[in-house]
Amino acid sequence: MATFFGEVVVAPSRAGLDEEEEAREETPEDREIRREIEKKRYRQRCSGRLRPESREREIDVLWTWKSGGCAEEPLVCSRFIVAIGRNAAAFLSSFILDSVCWEVVGVVKLWNEWCRTSSTTNVLPTDSFCLFYRLISDPTVLLCQCSCYVAEDQQFQWLEKVFGSMQKKGLQVTILSTCPVADYKTQESTLTLASPFLKALKTKEFQEQVCCPLLEQPNIVRDLPAA
Repeated sequence: MATFFGEVVVAPSRAGLDEEEEAREETPEDREIRREIEKKRYRQRCSGRLRPESREREIDVLWTWKSGGCAEEPLVCSRFIVAIGRNAAAFLSSFILDSVCWEVVGVVKLWNEWCRTSSTTNVLPTDSFCLFYRLISDPTVLLCQCSCYVAEDQQFQWLEKVFGSMQKKGLQVTILSTCPVADYKTQESTLTLASPFLKALKTKEFQEQVCCPLLEQPNIVRDLPAA
């Protein structure tokens, strides 16, 4: 339970359950939806957009740089900033990445109904909509631009593979995302709100000064930012 509104807490999740336990809890409606999604993706793969044998490898994380020089060792990272969505990714491009201080060090390859990245293993901005950058002057600072759609059934895999390659101790993660003003719940008229505006959520471990007001009830975040 959250100690205050605006705190990010870990909710119970079925994402880490083994297949047998998950199968016992799955309802007929869940199974039907999952089958339809799998059939749709399989038909689209067979049409030539992606090889059918790649269906089990929907998300791949490729790093071209390792801090310790060994691919088996986790990345040493002190700050990790993730921009999710086109607006947040454009903000990073305009105000942070528009300099020679950053270099591309990784990429996420994924495939779903709305995002079809290239199958090439080269790390190029034209090959993916999810790129990792490091600060040249401080290689422990990483940025991620994720402007592509990550499906609900892919979010846990995305998190597991991206954060699985990073050292967790001393890691501070900042998530940037946007939503329409019309979705913002307030007693005021949204027509009178200064737009855009910034709100924050934080965990109890974050002890630094928050740069903007906390998000008020009953507003929430969804999808990959929430995950």
